[in-house]
Amino acid sequence: MKGIGIKEYGGVEKLEEIILPTPSLEPDDVLIEVKAAGVNPVDWKIREGKLQKAIPYNLPLILGWDVSGIIKQVGSNVTSFKIGDEVYSRPDINKQGSYTDEIVVKQDLVAYKPKNLTFAEAASIPLVGLTAWQALIDFAQLKEGHKLLIHAGAGGIGTMAIQIAKSIGAIVTTTTSEKNTEFVKSLGADYIINYDKEDFTKILSNYDVVFDSLGGQTILDSYRVLKESGKLVTIFGSPDMSLPDCELAKKKNILTNYVFTNPNGKQLDVLTQYIEANKIKPVIFQKLPLTVEGVITAHRMSETERVRGKLVLIR
Repeated sequence: MKGIGIKEYGGVEKLEEIILPTPSLEPDDVLIEVKAAGVNPVDWKIREGKLQKAIPYNLPLILGWDVSGIIKQVGSNVTSFKIGDEVYSRPDINKQGSYTDEIVVKQDLVAYKPKNLTFAEAASIPLVGLTAWQALIDFAQLKEGHKLLIHAGAGGIGTMAIQIAKSIGAIVTTTTSEKNTEFVKSLGADYIINYDKEDFTKILSNYDVVFDSLGGQTILDSYRVLKESGKLVTIFGSPDMSLPDCELAKKKNILTNYVFTNPNGKQLDVLTQYIEANKIKPVIFQKLPLTVEGVITAHRMSETERVRGKLVLIR
């Protein structure tokens, strides 16, 4: 397998071509010929070494944990897929990633690519789609009519969270910059807070759920707008980080949880149903070549935290 990754932690200058033996297939594995790979903030955070304690890697490491492609080979126990199937996946983040020409993935982490999406569009979905689903549906148990606040609605996870929440009938408020107001409205947001001019704590109250991606003071402030026994779910930080201790949250009996995406092929199947029903659509900010130069550009763009939707690398 030939991909893009790192031999030591650091800045974008550490990105280089990595050549590794393609792992032998275990009975439940499939080998995917990569057509496109999504880019997520976790990629450059791993590159910089920010998640070393939570996920200890043996370098060199090929980065990237969003993939779409075509099945090239199947293990002896694989019954769900055959050679030639078009698929997508959020691979195991503890293993080599998807910025590569081929990748070995357990069959239960793989799903058929939505028929109405290109490979590039499909590669933009798995990590953000699963994260939003696991945060809003699995943990928060969001229901029709619930009031939901999504922080940073124009980002990759925010754009997916808005669409999932609206698909089940929730009332969605999101924070964003003034330039993205019409964009998040087009995704279905009911109410929009311009964080450059407005303080959400002075406008909102009695919310059922808050979905946070910013951390720190934003979490503490969000407790003020939640109702008694409300829920706050955050994706900010890393699995080994403790959540803020807040007396207000205890007083209001608010349930707080940190979500780190769990790869899950069956949940991708559910997302596929929503996508093929045109209830969820991919949001791609830019497509770039799956080369060292392309990955460097993508990481620099992602690090600005001003990407609207997703960046995708194309082979």
